[in-house]
Amino acid sequence: MRAAGCYGVNSVFYTGKRYERARDFVTDTKRVHYDIPLIGIDDLQRIIPLGCTPVAVELVEGARPLPDYTHPDRAIYIFGPEDGSLDASVRAWCEETIYIPTEGCMNLAATVNVVLYDRLAKGLNTRSGPKFK
Repeated sequence: MRAAGCYGVNSVFYTGKRYERARDFVTDTKRVHYDIPLIGIDDLQRIIPLGCTPVAVELVEGARPLPDYTHPDRAIYIFGPEDGSLDASVRAWCEETIYIPTEGCMNLAATVNVVLYDRLAKGLNTRSGPKFK
């Protein structure tokens, strides 16, 4: 949630039960959940906002490297679990798949920060131009 607040995310959706257990550890020290909706759902595919491009973030064959990627104007980034990968059925309905070229794997929070920072840093290189000035 901290990354969502730092980079101007409009909402955060999650599946599964991990957040329910993690909430007690108070990881949202900036209390961003008061400003950005955090919504638990069963099926991410069913809530894709109109006009948003679903983008899977996963280290898989055929994914585009993040440094070469031009972000969509409106995106919903789909990240996998901390200790696993996005299911192939999820990647199948994502219109694009990107990965961060690294020597090893990154944790979920680091991955989210890198992808969102890349979007911010490429403000003039996104499909319609900068949001932040």
